[in-house]
Amino acid sequence: MDTLTETASAVWQLPFPVGHVYVVALPDDGYAVVDTGIPGSAPAILDALARLGGRPDQLRQIVLTHSHVDHMGSAADLVAATGARVLAGAPDVPYISGTAPEPWPALTAAEQTLHDGIMANFATSGVPPLRHVEVDVALQEGDTLDDWPEPVRVLHVPGHTPGGIALHLPESRLLFPGDIIGTAPGGTHAVLGPINVDRETAIASFRRLAALDDVDTVCVPHGDPIRGGARAVLAAATPETDWL
Repeated sequence: MDTLTETASAVWQLPFPVGHVYVVALPDDGYAVVDTGIPGSAPAILDALARLGGRPDQLRQIVLTHSHVDHMGSAADLVAATGARVLAGAPDVPYISGTAPEPWPALTAAEQTLHDGIMANFATSGVPPLRHVEVDVALQEGDTLDDWPEPVRVLHVPGHTPGGIALHLPESRLLFPGDIIGTAPGGTHAVLGPINVDRETAIASFRRLAALDDVDTVCVPHGDPIRGGARAVLAAATPETDWL
């Protein structure tokens, strides 16, 4: 059984080897998930929902921080099982729905090695084929999610993909950064997320998130969450030199 850890009030992390999923309790007795893991992850996500006391039809929202396979990979299966709406950054909608090919990242040598290893592991571990999914709500910079426990600010943070988004909950001082920010084990050291379509733009997005005032906890998709003191951890980061 996968460990389900409460990261913040009404927010739980469901860890996966590649691409963690976060479950959020909504005020209407429903739930949202932030990202969906690789293809084949839906049963584990539905099991986590059940452990929280939720039924499949209580999954109301699937928020995709971006279009990569380890984030949107199980969205179609979850929609089929639950009827949840899919929300994602507008520029990434064509890649998520399958109407345009995913842009290829500009890889450093270190990132190429990492990417090749991930792809080889997918091939040998029998990851199911990716199923694309329709996006119900195309999110833009400045949008808010008003049906969460508190207003959620949508931030457009391109660079990893063209339409990457972060979710900022100022009242809870909580941030879902997508793959712009990753961490080392323990969550005490932050790094630039690797495998970006535009490295310089990704660094600028990292710096934008690091400058947010109302952030204590960062729910990263890769690595351990930053639990408290996030501004200091992000200020100490050196994304310009990561993955070179």
